[in-house]
Amino acid sequence: MIESALRGLVLIGCLTITLLSHAQDAEVVPGGVYRLRLPVDVDAVRFQGNPVLVYQRHAIVGVPISTEPGSYELMLQSGEAVETHVFNVSSKAYPEQHLTIANPRMVDPLDADLVRIRRESAKQRTQYARFTDRHLALAPFLQPVDGVTSSSFGRRRILNGQPRSPHSGLDIAAETGTPIKAPAPGAVVLTGDLFFNGNTVFLDHGQGLITMYCHMSHIEVREGQEVQRGELIGLVGATGRVTGPHLHWSVSLNGNRVDPIQVMQVLGSE
Repeated sequence: MIESALRGLVLIGCLTITLLSHAQDAEVVPGGVYRLRLPVDVDAVRFQGNPVLVYQRHAIVGVPISTEPGSYELMLQSGEAVETHVFNVSSKAYPEQHLTIANPRMVDPLDADLVRIRRESAKQRTQYARFTDRHLALAPFLQPVDGVTSSSFGRRRILNGQPRSPHSGLDIAAETGTPIKAPAPGAVVLTGDLFFNGNTVFLDHGQGLITMYCHMSHIEVREGQEVQRGELIGLVGATGRVTGPHLHWSVSLNGNRVDPIQVMQVLGSE
């Protein structure tokens, strides 16, 4: 796995800050996932001020898609000692995707729509910022629906000729009514019919791992419910801003939307 090499030692007050350099087990890109094997005495990990998921003695770090290439630091805490771990992020060019949306309000919302959109966006940001101290059996982390990938993570979207933010999830095309299942144990923390997302479910899998499921024809769970891996949470549909029936699946780590495929790869086995 990942070997550690001591680079230096700095004393600040009562804290010992150790600078470490580690080999990486895979190239890290914006919107991707960085995995680091941790020493047994590490109590907590932070990235850009946010706590990070620790699973089976690995830090599982979500890297924002806006990250510029370069070196970045993780803070590894062991009691009162703090180690600074440095890792590198490489550049990645995501392709463009041009889509035609039939309903013009889904591209250029009315003023009344914008009020609703801002309110719903605030609710979603709150969910993505969640960090609950729960340690669940996350592996294997499964794809929630059977279907064909119609849009990958990170694509730069052009809607009716207008540039929009990069695609923040994975789109899986399937027939209306196809079952959508939880990829791992978690709690239902938000459900509802949102302007862009249509019928939506948020799951909290603990330690900042949050998943979102959009455009459902029907929601099969309620807020506060605990779900198990493989449990039905909804049905594929075409609600909200869509060009056809599909599931939009977003995965967030330490507050950052990341490529769901990479998360499945990192948490692919027990």
